Amino acid sequence: MEMTEKIDKLNRLRKERNAVILAHYYQDPEIQDIADFNGDSLALAQIAKQTNADVILFCGVHFMAETAKILNPEKIVIIPDMKAACSLADSAPKDEFAKWISEHPGHTVISYINCSSDVKAMSDIICTSSNASKIVNSVPKEVPILFAPDKYLGNYLIKKLGREMVLWNGSCQVHEIFSEREVINLMNKYPEAAVLAHPECPENILAYADFIGSTTAIINAGATWKEKDFIILTEPGVIHQMKKLAPEKNFIPVSSLEGCSCNECPYMRLNTIDKMITALETLQPQINIDEALRIRAAKPLEKMLELSK
Repeated sequence: MEMTEKIDKLNRLRKERNAVILAHYYQDPEIQDIADFNGDSLALAQIAKQTNADVILFCGVHFMAETAKILNPEKIVIIPDMKAACSLADSAPKDEFAKWISEHPGHTVISYINCSSDVKAMSDIICTSSNASKIVNSVPKEVPILFAPDKYLGNYLIKKLGREMVLWNGSCQVHEIFSEREVINLMNKYPEAAVLAHPECPENILAYADFIGSTTAIINAGATWKEKDFIILTEPGVIHQMKKLAPEKNFIPVSSLEGCSCNECPYMRLNTIDKMITALETLQPQINIDEALRIRAAKPLEKMLELSK
C-alpha cells in the first residue's frame, strides 16, 4: 500500500472511531505530520484531559499512554506498539521505589512524568521538564524532597533552585550518551551556533549549553532566537518541528558516545503508520489500569495540572 493510501485509510478510521491522534515530538516526522496534536509530555497530558474523542491513539511510549488513561478512564486509549517502553521509567521498579520512600519518612515525593502508574501512585506530585522548577518551588522550603526518577534533571534543579533533594538513580538512555567531544567539535565547526540542551543530559554536557529547557522550550528557542545555527542536545525528532518553524536555519544533532550520527529513542521509533492503522482497526493494544491504582495515580497528576495553569 502506498503512503498516500495508508494516510487515507488512517484518516477514515480516525473519523469512524471518533479518535484523536496524539504524538510526541520524538516520533518519526510522518507520524508528527498526521497527528491531531504534537507536544511534549505536559502539553499532551493537558490535551488528553481536554479531548472529546472516544478513542485516544497515543503515539509515544507506554507511560505516556498510561497517563492519558489515568486522566481519561472512560475513554479507550490505544498505543501502536505496547513494547514502546522507556528506559527512564523502567529504572524505577515499584517495589524498590516503595522501599526508597519508606527509608525517607517525612519527604514530599516529586516524580517526573516519565515513570510508571505505580510510581505515580506513590508520589505526592508529578512534574515535567516544562514545569519542574515551578513544582519544586511549590513545596515549602522546610519540607524535604525526594525526586525521581531522573538524576540529571534532579541535579539540574538542585543547582538552579538551590534546593536540596534526595535523587533516585535513574536516567534516560538517549540523553545520557551524548558525546562531549562531539559537542566541542561542533562548537568549533559552528562558532556562532547556539547550544540548546534538555535537562535530562548529564552535567558535563549541560555545561556547554546556551539554553537548557523542555522539548517545547527548545523548539521555541530555535524558532525565535536570532542565531542561524543550533546544536541540539535532545532526541533529534524535535528537529522536524524546528525546521518547519524556521526552515532557513540549521539544526545540528549531536552524535552519541558510540559515534552514531544521532540519538534516536529506539522505543519511540517502534511506532509506525502501519501499526497506527492496525490499532485503530482493532482498538488494540489497549491500555488498561486497575481502578484503585488509577485513582491514586490521578491525584498527583491532577495536582500538577492545577499548578501548571
